[in-house]
Amino acid sequence: MLDVRRMQVLRAVVTSGSVTAAAANLGYTPSAVSQQIAVLEKEAGIELLERFGRGVRPTAAGRLLTEHAAVIGRQVAEAETALADLRAGRTGQVAIRYFPTAGADLVAPALARFRAEHPGVRVDLRIADGAWDEEVDLTLVVGPRKTPRGGLSPAYPVGLVHLVDDPYRAVLPRGHRLADRRVLDLAELADEPWVGSERPGPCLDAVLEACAAAGFTPDIAVECEEYATAQGFVAAGLGISMIPLMGLGSRHPNVVVRRVRGPEPVRSIHAAVRESSLALPAVRGLLTALQEA
Repeated sequence: MLDVRRMQVLRAVVTSGSVTAAAANLGYTPSAVSQQIAVLEKEAGIELLERFGRGVRPTAAGRLLTEHAAVIGRQVAEAETALADLRAGRTGQVAIRYFPTAGADLVAPALARFRAEHPGVRVDLRIADGAWDEEVDLTLVVGPRKTPRGGLSPAYPVGLVHLVDDPYRAVLPRGHRLADRRVLDLAELADEPWVGSERPGPCLDAVLEACAAAGFTPDIAVECEEYATAQGFVAAGLGISMIPLMGLGSRHPNVVVRRVRGPEPVRSIHAAVRESSLALPAVRGLLTALQEA
């Protein structure tokens, strides 16, 4: 196999016209250059240089390898430039996955800032499909409020970075007996029929744990996994619901939204970041933008 470094030595000899001049340009001794050429000729299985006057000139095989060495040299230079741009966060691609209710309030402003600061970086933005994708740089997830940094699972080298706590609000039909109250005690909703707004998982767990702390288990009369639809059921008088603040961007005209205490249910939003991606300035920039959004 031909050694790329020795091909560059050959190119230096051919370009300068002599072993001595090439050695001076490369910072080698003439004997070291001659040894490199001799090894390269052995690898190539053919003579690469021939004497010409006081110097040397390439044989047909030498010219061929010199041309390829020039191409390789340009490609290496281009690779070094591209790598420098990637290290500096000027180019590259960042893959991010998010869940819909985090889009408008969190992802959109963060991406607007990120694109202004990193215009050369392509963002691959898609809604998470529920399955963990180990090729993704950053995924927004919901977890316990005090999730330690260290990963979702030992199987994935992923760190969790807390972004924001998203409190739940009580959603009541307009005209409900508690609708005139500004803040409700969670226990006051114990005997109400509930419209479920969450599928099983960390979001629902946050609501159930708060209800348990208030001394009851909610009576879910209507199951629903979409916030706008849940508001429709509430507006129709089928029950009350708990919906996170980020899920209330569009409010039904026939419901009222009230704060809850004792305790207040809260879902905690984290960025699950692939550990190897944290070495990239673009990923760190996106993470910073999300934290400050």
